[in-house]
Amino acid sequence: MYHQFRSPDGPIEVTVAKQGDAWSLGGLSATIMADGRLRISDANGATSFAHVAKVGDVWWVHAQGHTFKLERIEPGASDADDGGGLTAPMPGKVLEVLVSEGQSVSAGATLMVLEAMKMEHRIVAASDGTVSAVHYGVGDQVEQGVALLALDES
Repeated sequence: MYHQFRSPDGPIEVTVAKQGDAWSLGGLSATIMADGRLRISDANGATSFAHVAKVGDVWWVHAQGHTFKLERIEPGASDADDGGGLTAPMPGKVLEVLVSEGQSVSAGATLMVLEAMKMEHRIVAASDGTVSAVHYGVGDQVEQGVALLALDES
C-alpha cells in the first residue's frame, strides 16, 4: 500500500506491505502488540517500541525519545493534465463541499469530502491557489477519476 504524509520537512512517501500480522517497510517489520504498542524489528533482529495515536487526520508517533507528527495526504492530488483539477480517488458520493469558486486556499486545506466504501475521503489542495471551479455539489454521485474541482496554483 502506498501512502503519502505531510511533515514539517516536506512530503514523506511510504510503501508498506502486510504479511500475516506484520507490516514491512524497507528492512523494518512492525507488529501491533496487545497493549497497543508497535514493536519494530530491523533485519539484524534489533527491536524497539513505538506508541502511535491518530487524532483526526494526524498520526502522532512516539519512538526512541522522539515525537513525530505526520498528516496523511488523501488521494485526490492535482493532476497536471487537467489544469489543476482535483480528482475522485474512487466512485462515491459528495458529503461536503468546503470551498466555493474564487476562494483562496492553502496547500493541505480540505476542499471536499467524499464517502466511498463506507469511508470518508478528504480531497485536499496540493498547493496554495484559488478555486477556479467546483464541478459537483453535496449529494452528487461521482465516478473514479472525474475532476471534482479546479485549482489555479499561486
